Amino acid sequence: MGYAHEYATAILHRGRIPMDPADFVPNWSDGPRKTKFYPGTDSLPLPDCGYPADADLDRGLARDAHGEGAFDLPLLSGMLRDSYGLTGRRLGVQANTDLNALPFYPLANWSRGTASGGGLYPVAVHWVSGPGAPVPPGVHYYSVRHHAMRRLLTGDVTGEVRAALGDGAPGPDTDQYLVLSIKYWQNAFKYNNFSFHAVTMDLGACLQTWRMWAGARGLSVEPALWFDEERLGRLLGVDTAEEGVFAVVPLRWTGAGPARTPAPAAPVAVRHRDRERSRTVLAFDALRRMQAVTAAGAADRPDPAALAPAAAHPPVPDRPVTVLPPCPPLAVDVRTALRERRSSFGRFDAQRPMSAGQLASCLAASVAGSVIGGDTGGQRLAKLYAFVGHVEGIEPGAYEYDPEAHVLRLVKAGAPGAFLQKNYFLSNYNLEQAAAVLVPTVRTDAVLDAVGDRGYRLVNATVGAIAQTTYTTASALGVGCGVALGFDNISYIEELGLDGTGEAPLLIMMIGNERPAPADFRYEIA
Repeated sequence: MGYAHEYATAILHRGRIPMDPADFVPNWSDGPRKTKFYPGTDSLPLPDCGYPADADLDRGLARDAHGEGAFDLPLLSGMLRDSYGLTGRRLGVQANTDLNALPFYPLANWSRGTASGGGLYPVAVHWVSGPGAPVPPGVHYYSVRHHAMRRLLTGDVTGEVRAALGDGAPGPDTDQYLVLSIKYWQNAFKYNNFSFHAVTMDLGACLQTWRMWAGARGLSVEPALWFDEERLGRLLGVDTAEEGVFAVVPLRWTGAGPARTPAPAAPVAVRHRDRERSRTVLAFDALRRMQAVTAAGAADRPDPAALAPAAAHPPVPDRPVTVLPPCPPLAVDVRTALRERRSSFGRFDAQRPMSAGQLASCLAASVAGSVIGGDTGGQRLAKLYAFVGHVEGIEPGAYEYDPEAHVLRLVKAGAPGAFLQKNYFLSNYNLEQAAAVLVPTVRTDAVLDAVGDRGYRLVNATVGAIAQTTYTTASALGVGCGVALGFDNISYIEELGLDGTGEAPLLIMMIGNERPAPADFRYEIA
C-alpha cells in the first residue's frame, strides 16, 4: 500500500484530525504571483476567435461530440481565453471572507471561465508546437494576463513529447501539444500540505472546460495522464519536485500531416526560468511526498480496463424512487455559460425553490462530465448523491442519483439543512438555504489499488471535472452554484451510509436560486 493511501485517509479525516502543520498561517505579503513570470522572453499575441451560435452546452457534454475537427490558432486562442484567460473584473456584496480586500485594485478579483480552489489558478499551460502551426516551432507558455504566448524555446521538440508519451498514448498523430504543469507554491503558500488535494482538482476543472468547449465545436480533447514526467519536466526547465507535469493534450491541427520529427539525440531543455516573487518559499513534507510517489512510474501507462474494479457502485436496489422530469435543454453556448460562471458565496434564497427539471439537468450533466477520457478510458469512477432541501415536487431528504434510470433513490428522509450546516467549517455559505447539495464520491482506495499512487491525480481530476460541469450547467440554467472542500467528510460517509462501500465524498456542490437584485459590479475585458 503506497503513501497515497495514507494521504487520502488524512484528507478524509482532516475535519476531525487536523493535517500538519495545524497552526500554519499564510504570509500574504510574501505570496507568489498567480502566474509564472519569464522576463526577457518574446510575446506572441493570440488572435480573436469567433463562436458559432449552435456551439451549445448540450453539444459540449454529449459523449459523441468529441469529433474529428481540427484546431487552428484562433480556435486554440479561443479555448485558452474562455477557460483560463482573464475575462473581466467582478465585485459584489457576498459572504466570502475576502470581501474587504476586493475593492482594492492590487487585489482585483479577475473572473475566469474555469473554477479554481481558492481562486489561485495554479495550472500552467504550455504549447509545444511543431511545423504544422503558423508560428515557428518551439515551446511557449500561455500568459493569461496578456492572452499571449511567451516563447521559451525555438525549435521543433515535439519528438521529445512523443517519446515521453510512449506507446498507447491517446489522441491523434500530431505535432501540436498542450502540456499542463502545476507550480505547487502558487497554492501551497495558502493551503500547505492540503494543496496537493486542491490542485489536482484544478487540473480536472481545466481539462473539463476544454472538453466541453472543444466538444461544442466538433473538436476532441483527450488528455494523457501517464507519461515520462521527468523527461517533460526537463524539457520545460522545471524541477519536478516543485512543479509537477500533470497532463499532455495532443491537438489535431488544421493542414498538418503525420508527425515525423524524432526526439533530439541529446537532452534538450528550456533555458528561461520562472522568476519567483516570494522571498521565502516553504517546503511541505506531505506535498513533496505526494509529488514523488505520483511521479514514480509515471511512464508505465496502465490498461484502461485496469480501472474496472474501481468503477462506481451500481444503485442500491429497493430504495424508494422519485422519478425526475426530462432535462430542459442547455441551449446556451458554452462561451456564454463560462463567462457567466461564478460562485454564489452565501446568496442562496430558499424562498424561491429550484425546479425539479433544473436539478435533473445538474445531476445528468455532472455525470456526463465525470469521465476524463484519454488514457484513462471511459470508466465512470464517480457516483453522485444529492441532499435536497428546496426543490419543487421533491421531498426533502438525502438521495442517490441513478443516471441510467434518471431517478433519485431515497437514502434518508427529512430536511438536511441542519446536518449540512453543522458539518460545514466556513462562514461563506448557509447550506440550509441551498436548494440542493450534490456530493460526488469516488472509491479512492480502489483506484489506487488498481493503477498505483498516480491514480490519486485521476481521482481528484475526476471530481474537479464534475465540479466544473456543475458550475457551467448551473450558469446555463440561470441558477447559483458554489463548490466547497471545507466539510467533515466522515460525517457525510455516516449520513449517507457509505461505511464499507469504500466511497469517499471529496467535495460538495451547492445549487439553487439566489436572492434577487444583487449588488454587483462587472467590467468585461474580453
